[in-house]
Amino acid sequence: MLKKNHHKILGLALLSLVYASCKIPAIVQKTENKTTPTAYVGSTGDTANIGQIKWKDYFKDHYLTNLIDTALLHNQELSITLQEIEIARNEVRARKGELLPNVGLKAGVGLEKVGRYTSQGAGDASTEIKPGKEMPEPLPDYLVGLYANWEVDIWHKLRNSKKSAYTKYLSSVEGKNFVVTSLVAEVANSYYELLALDNQLDMVRKNIELQSNALAVVKIQKEATRVTELAVRKFEAEVLNSRSLEYDILQKITETENKINFLLGRYPQHIARDKSSFDTSLATNLSTGIPSQLLGNRPDIKQAELDLIAAKLDVKVAKAQFYPSFGISAALGFQAFNPSYLVKTPESVLYSIAGDVVAPLINRNAIKANYLTANAKQIQAVFQYERSILNGYIEVANQLASIGNLNKSYELKTKQVQALTQSIDISNDLFKSSRADYLEVLMTQRDALEAKLELIETKKQQLNAMVKIYQALGGGWN
Repeated sequence: MLKKNHHKILGLALLSLVYASCKIPAIVQKTENKTTPTAYVGSTGDTANIGQIKWKDYFKDHYLTNLIDTALLHNQELSITLQEIEIARNEVRARKGELLPNVGLKAGVGLEKVGRYTSQGAGDASTEIKPGKEMPEPLPDYLVGLYANWEVDIWHKLRNSKKSAYTKYLSSVEGKNFVVTSLVAEVANSYYELLALDNQLDMVRKNIELQSNALAVVKIQKEATRVTELAVRKFEAEVLNSRSLEYDILQKITETENKINFLLGRYPQHIARDKSSFDTSLATNLSTGIPSQLLGNRPDIKQAELDLIAAKLDVKVAKAQFYPSFGISAALGFQAFNPSYLVKTPESVLYSIAGDVVAPLINRNAIKANYLTANAKQIQAVFQYERSILNGYIEVANQLASIGNLNKSYELKTKQVQALTQSIDISNDLFKSSRADYLEVLMTQRDALEAKLELIETKKQQLNAMVKIYQALGGGWN
């Protein structure tokens, strides 16, 4: 009869566990959309891709490649990201350790005096005093043993948790790669900005020399009463304005050099560079490949994909919290009231082994909340993944359009500079022969200077666009 009651109690307990594990809230999961257009607008659909070129082969200027090398070694942001990888790696070790039994060594010493008129003291027959065999009072207790407990991973909760941690580790590696691509692009863009400022400074200084010569001519003409003092003052003002512009450019050069030094993780110093390389082109053949290659080339897209995989695993881990957990605990050691008895076996040997099944039955709101939160994060990860693919495609499309428009703009500005440069000589000749007003000469010089500075700026934008499309295609991290 007693045995039947035990079976009933065990059956009721198992039914309670099953009931507790079955009431899992329903969720709506979202599947990611990886489809991309077959080709970029205006491209041939060729699979050749400059994003797969190593940055040392893409950038030909050895001064620039030396700067990038230094940045990759000493940039603080990249160093911080590397520590994030180490943190993620340690998280994988921690999750892997949860799959193994937790074994510990325990050693202890205790002292106990039980009251004789307590239930323990009165009912313990071993405390009966016999002549010559008194038990020590108070009673010492010496213990040395191994203790272990292990959760049996029936529902793959711990395995999925380890897989999620490992996927997040891989995501952190891709995050580092994305930082590398951004760092390479930022150093290159800043370097080309520095070259553009150098060329603009040379242009302004040449213009100052030209304006100074014109001022000298005007002063001679004033002495000959061919022009008034107003003309002299106008030419002087123009020279002073150009000299002021010179110092503005020098300040920008200093700031750009310091920006590069900051990216390189060092204090301000001169940036070695070749000004003549500003007129060179980065790539003669612009091959963008096909949009689907972005999924494998761009680190931010791969990172978003790995984050999505980890989020799906986290949902499984959260779901497993509803199911019963199975645990095993065991102990093996020696225990005695006298240290000399510890080595006497089997009298001093202690051992135990037990198994338990635990399932949430009441107040499961926290588990439900974690489960629903994990699913919401998984849906967020889907949108983030799709957003990163769309962003990558748009970045490439924007830079393709920018390169085409900048090339046309550069051709027109080159012709404009040529025309204005010729007009300077024409206006000077007309002024000397009194067939043109001094204001026409000043305006022609000013227009020519502005056009030359804009031409240099357009060239810089062309180089920046080539850097940005290289980055947008996933280049720079390999």
